[in-house]
Amino acid sequence: MNARQPLIAMEDDEAPTRAAPVSFGPLSGIVGFHIARAAVTTYRAFETFIGKPFELKKVEFSLLMVVQANGALPPKRLARALAVTAPKLTVLLDGLQQRGLILRERNPDDGRSQHVVLTARGHALAHEAAAAAQTMEHALQDQRLSSAEHAMLIELLGKLAAGR
Repeated sequence: MNARQPLIAMEDDEAPTRAAPVSFGPLSGIVGFHIARAAVTTYRAFETFIGKPFELKKVEFSLLMVVQANGALPPKRLARALAVTAPKLTVLLDGLQQRGLILRERNPDDGRSQHVVLTARGHALAHEAAAAAQTMEHALQDQRLSSAEHAMLIELLGKLAAGR
């Protein structure tokens, strides 16, 4: 990744010429800085491809994808997988349930606990949003990363997220 920005802001009285790149100094070697910069691009893409069209927040989309991939899950496992607190998950589940996208069902093996499942509407939305996510990934990757670089980036970010 190039650690320099191509242009710096110009004053009104400056000629519209290419300015010298701005050095990021020590930030050039800080992973979190580069993740934050990349997040701006990925968050913008998420809003364009998924957030606005499907009226989903990133965590809501993630929850739908995890439940779609795993089937019924206890809230505790879901909270752990999404790295959210139990109170945050409760608010999240309440909102998705009000929209008719998920249900909390009794665990057939232990009636004292619940599982989170997608409704038919939730399955349909998850399927459409997953397709939009593929389009988004292609748009983000296009002319920036090779398929191998994309796979490596996901692997490396997974390692960072897991704390390995």
